[in-house]
Amino acid sequence: MSSSDDKTLRPATKLVQGGRRPEWTGDPRLGGSVVNPPVWRASTILYDNIADLKARGHATHDKLYYGRRGTPTVWALADALTDLEPGAEGTLLYPSGVAAISAGLLALLSPGDHLLMVDSAYEPTRSFCNGMLARFGVTTTYYDPAIGADIADLITPQTRLIFLESPGSLTFEVQDIPAIVAVARERGVLTMLDNTWATPLLFPALAMGVDVTAMSLTKYVGGHSDAMMGSLTAPKAIWPRLRSAAYQLGLSVSPDDCALMLRGLRTLDVRLARHGDSALAVAHWLAARPEVGRVLHPALPGDPGHGLWSRDFSGASGLFGFTLKGSDDAGRARFIEALSLFGIGFSWGGYESLVVPSNPADIRTATKWSDPDPLVRLSIGLEDVADLTADLDRGFAAL
Repeated sequence: MSSSDDKTLRPATKLVQGGRRPEWTGDPRLGGSVVNPPVWRASTILYDNIADLKARGHATHDKLYYGRRGTPTVWALADALTDLEPGAEGTLLYPSGVAAISAGLLALLSPGDHLLMVDSAYEPTRSFCNGMLARFGVTTTYYDPAIGADIADLITPQTRLIFLESPGSLTFEVQDIPAIVAVARERGVLTMLDNTWATPLLFPALAMGVDVTAMSLTKYVGGHSDAMMGSLTAPKAIWPRLRSAAYQLGLSVSPDDCALMLRGLRTLDVRLARHGDSALAVAHWLAARPEVGRVLHPALPGDPGHGLWSRDFSGASGLFGFTLKGSDDAGRARFIEALSLFGIGFSWGGYESLVVPSNPADIRTATKWSDPDPLVRLSIGLEDVADLTADLDRGFAAL
């Protein structure tokens, strides 16, 4: 389903060219074409005759059949995302990142199956495992994100899937993905990765052996904090299972939101680089502050995950955390509320910097978060670093 005939194109070029098939950007009867795929809004699709209706079939993905199955605007975004993952058969789009992960787990797991879930996973992912999956008879075991190849000891005859999130979006542990993937393949177990932090630009998941890669497009792909969407990308062997589940669940996305996501995708390369450079500069600045206990950023040389990050990733994004040395919840609140350039809000990956308090000890089960200092999570946006550090300085003054 790739739109690019040249498989040697580099990712930045694919971001510009992806999803722009001639049949989606122009009409031979009108002559010429447009730069951006138009927004095709549709529920009902009209057919020329009964023969035409029968010819479309029910298994279509890139032919107009019914609005829920998508229009060229939707297919253009899916096509462009597929282009970023060598070896991918296709990409499915969902109303949110949580919807993508939940639908993927439903597609790949059955009653009686066993799931291995990283203990540093996004809290809504845990909630789905502990709630709906448990009610459907799927057992979940949480594992230490630092487990590496020792995950073999947790695999049972019922284990069907290992879920990874690297780095973790609250505590930023980097997993040894190649080691886990090698064990999984040897034991016939599938792997699924939440790759929202890195995107395929910084960590090409399928090329690293992961079976299914998930992203919250709401974050870096959208980039403007104005649309929500999620995606699953997979190779040919798994793609039909994901597609069938999505169709059976009736999941669909808005073509207007897809147009916004396509707009964001075109500039992802330059934005992600800016996010990453600025975040690393802020992280170094924080590491030198006496008020900071430690900085949780895998691109910092002293971080426990730095070795794995250096080996497997080609860069860092803009999300990381730090602790306030010797402070408490009230002090953390004073710090956060003194900031003016950092909005207090969930999500990340947009152009505006964000800050939230984080309490990982409340959700961990396989590992213990024992740091007594309160944790702050930052999403570094596109502002000037000097202005951001000055704002953080005002926060420290409030302590």
